[in-house]
Amino acid sequence: MLELKDVCFSRDNKQILKNVNLKIDNNKMVVITGPNGSGKSTLAKIIMGIEKPDSGKIIFNGKDITNLSITDRAKTGIGFAFQQPVRFKGLTVKDLIEISAGNNIKVCDACDILADVGLCAQEYLNREVNAGLSGGELKRIEIAMLAAKKSALTIFDEPEAGIDLWSFNNLISVFEKMHEDIKGSIVIISHQERILNIADEIVLIANGRVEKQGKKEEILPQIFGKIKPCHKLNNGEACNKSEED
Repeated sequence: MLELKDVCFSRDNKQILKNVNLKIDNNKMVVITGPNGSGKSTLAKIIMGIEKPDSGKIIFNGKDITNLSITDRAKTGIGFAFQQPVRFKGLTVKDLIEISAGNNIKVCDACDILADVGLCAQEYLNREVNAGLSGGELKRIEIAMLAAKKSALTIFDEPEAGIDLWSFNNLISVFEKMHEDIKGSIVIISHQERILNIADEIVLIANGRVEKQGKKEEILPQIFGKIKPCHKLNNGEACNKSEED
């Protein structure tokens, strides 16, 4: 279980998170949503250790991880996918999947993981993860890495941003399959209505605070007047609402 206790965070003399209290139980699909600038992405980075809170505590499976590094948090079982995936010059897709899995994964298993995210294993398995890959390809590779890692808690920061229609439709199935296979918790930062609809629970963040948390059946009707979820895809791409929060 993940628990945040009275977490506060400021940047450039602006308070972004204000006494955030949040609990995420094991084996839950949780979507965190809210207006642009509400602190959603910052909250995800705080959980992973990319940003450090000014005050408060972060407890993961009974252990205080507030002061742990990103590497140490990963070792405890937390995985993270960025809005803009990282490129790894000199490493192949297979290398990254093996590193994520923590062992010499079988080629057939690596191929299955790539197929799940809509990539042809024959074409991508031995490709170098460099500037030759598009943002959408990198995003799918990153999701494949996290599927191979099988973390107890996996965080996706706006995974729909910048990907094409086919990839987005497949993305929903990937999340559902990960949730079923890994039996871990998945936290997704998203505006997308279709992603909101696969959640077990929804957390609404507004003005740096947790305003609501509960089952999607309870929360969705309450929040549609406060945010504008993306219903459509524009020009073949998923709604891309990049935010600095």
